[in-house]
Amino acid sequence: MTKFSGHRISTAAAIAFGLVLLVPAFAQTPAAPPPATVQQVAPAAASAPVTEAPVAASDIVVKLPRDLSPWGMFMAADTIVKAIMIGLVFASVLTWTIWFAKAIELMAARRRTREAIAALAQARSWRDAVAAIKNDGDGIAEMVTAADAELQLSADALFADGVKERIASRLERLEAGAGRRMIRGTGILATIGATAPFVGLFGTVWGIMNSFIGISKQHTTNLAVVAPGIAEALLATALGLAAAIPAVVMYNMFSRWTANYRALHADAAAEILRIIGRDLDRSTLNQRPIDRRRPAAAAE
Repeated sequence: MTKFSGHRISTAAAIAFGLVLLVPAFAQTPAAPPPATVQQVAPAAASAPVTEAPVAASDIVVKLPRDLSPWGMFMAADTIVKAIMIGLVFASVLTWTIWFAKAIELMAARRRTREAIAALAQARSWRDAVAAIKNDGDGIAEMVTAADAELQLSADALFADGVKERIASRLERLEAGAGRRMIRGTGILATIGATAPFVGLFGTVWGIMNSFIGISKQHTTNLAVVAPGIAEALLATALGLAAAIPAVVMYNMFSRWTANYRALHADAAAEILRIIGRDLDRSTLNQRPIDRRRPAAAAE
């Protein structure tokens, strides 16, 4: 009995000694990482590059924008917007055509008028003036013809001042007619300059309305859906400004040129009146037959 108890005691002592040796080993084992360590690792994992899933070719075609060149936007525009664009392009072509034609006409007319004024300034009598001015339908030639016709109609006039007044009245009407004839056609430029921006704005509003209708139908606000329609609408405004700005500039330019042309006609009219007044004064000094008849009639 004593021997068996000693054996139990030695076994218990061996187990206790083993536990003493294992406790430091378990104490040195690292503990599980705290939750904060897991949270710190998560951003690092999120910053790692993510490989996107391959996109189908049909999705790429849908997301790509349409042709946004001027011709592409015109072909993709609504029918009403197309009609507005065509009208604005026609107005722009008409503006440049009028500018080209009227510029040539005005420059040639002013050159002929200056030459006629120089010829009138060198004439010493009315007969020389009539011979110097060619009857080619020009404004100055018409003025000379009208003044000569009035002199013939007033051959038996009693007073020279009345003759000059009637000639001045004819020349004034011809001067106004020359100004009206030269400004003819420029009213279209004023109309285009005043209305083209608003016509282009109407096309823009119509195109943007169509874009919003497309957004409501497709239930998306994707820029690839909205941008083409807005670009087509803004093209109408650009065409309206491209037609209006040159038209306004050209109309103002032609107004100044026409005023200068009328001033040249006024100078020619003044030169004609000077020549006629000089001849009438010479005839008065030389006592024309009609002047010699007046004293005889007064004596009777």
